[in-house]
Amino acid sequence: MIQLDGIREFAMVAETESFTQAARRLSISTSQVSKQISALEERLGVKLFSRTTRIVRLTEVGRDYQRRINDAIEGLEEANQIASSANAALAGTIKVAAAGPFAEERIAPLLIEFAKEHPRVSLEMDFNTQFVDLVEHGFDFAIRYGRLPENGMIAKKLSRREMTCAAAPAYLEIRGVPSHPNILKQHACLLINNGLWSFQDPTDGNPIDIRVSGNWRGNSVSATRHAARQGLGIVYTPTANIAKELAEGLLVPILEGFEDQSRSHWIVYPERRHMPLRVRKAIDHIIEAFNRQSLT
Repeated sequence: MIQLDGIREFAMVAETESFTQAARRLSISTSQVSKQISALEERLGVKLFSRTTRIVRLTEVGRDYQRRINDAIEGLEEANQIASSANAALAGTIKVAAAGPFAEERIAPLLIEFAKEHPRVSLEMDFNTQFVDLVEHGFDFAIRYGRLPENGMIAKKLSRREMTCAAAPAYLEIRGVPSHPNILKQHACLLINNGLWSFQDPTDGNPIDIRVSGNWRGNSVSATRHAARQGLGIVYTPTANIAKELAEGLLVPILEGFEDQSRSHWIVYPERRHMPLRVRKAIDHIIEAFNRQSLT
């Protein structure tokens, strides 16, 4: 009989280059991962990993072993997924990183709908606005927006994200209305994590990146919106975040025509050869929903 003990642990450590991250992804203890890898190495009579206190790397033998088993693992995962889909009993946890009104109002309802269709699936959604490493923290996928900086990730576009720069009428009456993004350097700007604001020249479409500053920085859209309403400064955010304030005249749009048109909502996930069927189906459910909306 072929012994498969330690194979999945080896594959995950090879993918993440970390025993700790592999343990998180597999939902087992780090000591269990280490024990299985050690047993596999002893059974094969070779060292598959070169380990230090900080770095885990495949040995030459380990790289060759990884190449040879990848196709076998992919075939096994495919067989498991086909068997699972045959009875439609998706099960297990899906961990998602997402934040902001778009995630709360558009993505969460779709995932709730998916969970209702598959009662054995559990959802964990992290709405922290801080940018997190998906592999390190064990997320299956994330909802991102803007220009994607991540490497080694697969990204599927969901929709374009309209941006609005705005301020309270009282603030503009005192400080004046900026006529160009460069003038924002002279204004109090309300920062949500990032102090680099990206605009576009309406004449040629070239990007205009401005480093702004102010006396407010926070990772809460709601609190930043409140600060803008109170006249503390200028906010630059997706239009959906301040739609109510714009409609009621509590905030006034400025620099219209300069907004960055390149920003979009994306669903992002690690490039994995053996993605669990429940995760694949959840991603497909979201993408298909947005595709239907774009046709209406």
